[in-house]
Formats: sequence, C-alpha cells, structure tokens
Amino acid sequence: MTRERASWPLRRWAGVLALVEAVLLVGALAGGAVALSSLDDARSRLLDVVGPQLLQAKALSTALVDQETGIRGYLLTRQQEFLEPYRAGLADQDRAVAELRRLGATPDTMAGRDLAAVLTGADAWRGAALAQAAPGGPAPTSGQVEQDKKLFDALRGRLTEQDAHLDAARMDARADLAAATNLLTWILATIAVVIAAAFVLLFAGLRRAVVGPIQQLAAAVRDTAARDLHRPVAATGPREVRQLGADVDTMRRRILEEVAELERAHTLLEARTHALERSNSDLEQFAYVASHDLQEPLRKVTSFCQLLEKRYHDKLDERGEQYIGFAVDGAKRMQVLINDLLAFSRVGRRGGEPVAVETAALVATATANLESVLADAGARVSVADGLPPVRGEQSLLTAVFQNLIGNAVKFRGERPPEITVGAEPDGADWVFSVTDNGIGIDPQYAERIFVIFQRLHGRGDYPGTGIGLAMCRKIVEHHGGRIWLDTDVTEGTCFRFTLPAPVAPELAGAVDEEQDAA
Repeated sequence: MTRERASWPLRRWAGVLALVEAVLLVGALAGGAVALSSLDDARSRLLDVVGPQLLQAKALSTALVDQETGIRGYLLTRQQEFLEPYRAGLADQDRAVAELRRLGATPDTMAGRDLAAVLTGADAWRGAALAQAAPGGPAPTSGQVEQDKKLFDALRGRLTEQDAHLDAARMDARADLAAATNLLTWILATIAVVIAAAFVLLFAGLRRAVVGPIQQLAAAVRDTAARDLHRPVAATGPREVRQLGADVDTMRRRILEEVAELERAHTLLEARTHALERSNSDLEQFAYVASHDLQEPLRKVTSFCQLLEKRYHDKLDERGEQYIGFAVDGAKRMQVLINDLLAFSRVGRRGGEPVAVETAALVATATANLESVLADAGARVSVADGLPPVRGEQSLLTAVFQNLIGNAVKFRGERPPEITVGAEPDGADWVFSVTDNGIGIDPQYAERIFVIFQRLHGRGDYPGTGIGLAMCRKIVEHHGGRIWLDTDVTEGTCFRFTLPAPVAPELAGAVDEEQDAA
C-alpha cells in the first residue's frame, strides 16, 4: 500500500493535500465559531444584562431612600416642599422598575422574584406612611414611627438580598466569561498544534513520496552528466517523476547520438581545415614566390626597353617609340601590381605581436606618406579629437588609413577633397570612420569593392590595381574586426571598420610611449 501511494501521480497528491487542509480548516473554523459564540454569550450576559441590572437595582434603592426621606420630612413639618424628594423618588422607582423588567427581571427569574419582593415591601411601607401623611391628620405616634421604621428596615433587607443575588449573578457571568475565554484559547492552541502537526506530516509525506524521488533523479542526472553519459537514468516515485526520468534518459540517448555525430563532423572538419590551411599556405607561398620571382624579369624588360629607346632613339620612328613606351608603361604597371600582390600576401604572415597603438599617430603617419598627393589635390584631412588607442600591428593599420585616405583623394569630385577621420565606442571595440565628399559608391557595389582586382572604373579614369580595399579588409579581419561601406551616407563615401580596444596593461604602455614621445 505504501509503495502504491508513493507511485501516485502528483495530481492525486495535490488533491489529498487540499482535502486534508480543507478538513483542518473547516474543523478550525467550527471550533473557533463555537468558542467565539460562547465568549460572546458570556460577555453579552455580563455587560448587557447583569451589569445594567445591578445599576438599576442601585437606582431603585436610591429612589426608595429618597421617598422615605421626603415622607419623614413631611410628617415632621407638614410642609409640602418636603414631599418633592418623595415624588421624584417615586418617578425614579417607576423608571428603574421598568428598566429592570426590560432587562429580564421576569417572574420566572431570580431577578424578577427579588424585584417583586422589593415592590411588595415598598408598597407595605408606603401604604402605612401615606396613611399618616393624610392632610389634617394627627401627628404620628411613637408606635407608628417605630412601625414605619420596621417596615422600611424590612424593605432594606429585601434590597440587600436583591443586591446579593445580582452580585452572585455577576460573579457567575464573570466565571462564564473566563471559562469561554479559556475555551477559546485552548481551541486556538489545539488548532495551531493540529495544523502544525498536519503540516509536519504532510511535509514528511511529500518529502518521502515526491521530493525524495525528485532529488534522487536530480542526483542521478548530475552523476550521469558529470561521469558517464552511457549510464542509464532511472527514477522512482510519482508517475510524473518516473515519466520525467524516462524523458531525461531519452534525452541522454539522443545526446549520445548527437555527440557521436558531432565528433564525426569535428574529425571531418579538422581534416578539411588542415587541408584548407595547407592549401592556403601553399597558395600564399606560391603568390609570394611568384610575385618575388617576377620582379627580376620585369626589371630586365623595363631596363632593356629603356636602353633600346635610348640607344636607338634616332633610328626609331614615332610609332616605334610609342610601342616602346607602351611596353615600359605595361612593365611598370605590372611591377606595381606585383608589389601590391606581395604586400597582400604578406598580411598576417609576418610581423610582431599585436600591441596597443595610438590611432592618432597612425593617421598622422598615413597623411605624412600622402603629403604630396594631398597637396596636389588641395585636400584637407580633419581628425577627430581623442582618437582611442587600439590593439594591432602599427604598419598594417597605417596601411589601412593610408589606403582609405588615398582612395578619398583619388576618387574626388570637382570640389577639393574634405576627408574626416573619427571613432566611436562599440562595446569592447572601436568603430572608426573615414568619410569624404567625393564621387561616392553605388550601394549595390558595397561588397564587390572589397574583392581583389575588382574595379568600378577604368584605368584611364582612375589608376590603380584593385587591391587596396581587399588589402584593407584582410588587415582589418586579421585584427579581429570588420570593414564595410556605410550605405546610409549619400553624400560622398564613408568607410567604417572596427578594431579591438587594448587591455589595461597595453593601454598603460601606449600612454607611456606617447608621453615619452612628447
């Protein structure tokens, strides 16, 4: 039976818990209601009945004393003003009697019987006293006075007996109130103990039937994940926990299958990566060797063409000189192309470790290298204040700025070139921009311009080899950044590229170098 309960679904456990809590709550409310009702009855009897009855009994006693005082004064003086206390006392008596009857002094109660006895005694005393107070009658004799005193003393005894009974009733009401208070206290304490015990039992049951199996499942999952994915995951307890264990074990098997597939893919990828690295290395080595080895034949072609022109100048006609000029010009352009290819192939092949460099110094070096070109074009280069230091190779980054500034001068419009260099932070990187007021680039060519040997204009319009922007992309990507054409800029051209910011020690070194240079 215990094992069967342990395998209950969580919904059944929740229903049982809700039922137990509902029963406890109903029991608590019923017990509390009974105790509160008893407490309210005792309080009402004490405050609304017995207490007011005592007050009215005192008022009745005072009214009778006032009557006795008025009658006695009148009998001694025969003056009407001495009857005022009597009349007032009689009215107070009527009010007190009416209030006592309203408060429950009925003939079937002790308070009613006491009230009847008091009123009987009062009537007996009052009848004798009024007979002596008849107008024109003789003065009372000593025997009559003594008789009146005995009648009023008897009345006082009945008032005292009434007060004693009411005091006893008040004590009983107080005792009932205390008993009801104690009952409520015990009921509340019992409810608290029962609820606490129920929650302890429920917690223990949940821990054994639900929490325990879940913790065992979690421990099994952690152990399997940390040590051996081939170890099956088993679960006990409620149906949902067992189903969860089965789902986790299914996921474990799928993970094993995916891991095996990933390992196979990783092995294949590593093999292809190594093959690609060898191929790229061979291609770069081929480009380097081929470009380097082509330098000497080109120099010879150029030299011999120039020597031929110089030695046989007087024997060549105009067309012959033109042919030789074409050959020399083609050889020179080929030499420039080979030099650019050499520079392109060397990116990432040699150079020192990346360090923190000041981009302001890089821009200054680039503009100095282009001084004559800038002067001939009447160009003006504006550099934003506070260009940040970056992490990279100084010569390569200088080439990036020099290429972009040189292109801005080359592809200028009719106005003098206005070139702006700026930077803004972007997380752990800096985004640099080189903007000009030149002829601009159609956004549809935003990717093509970074492909090697791709040109948008003929050599007759704008000289060049078509390698500059491809080299910029290779250098920037070598530094972990990216470069792109900002197509949102419609006036002129804006190139943007990212470079990583240096870490703190490198930054401190760059600042020290800048201060030393200053």
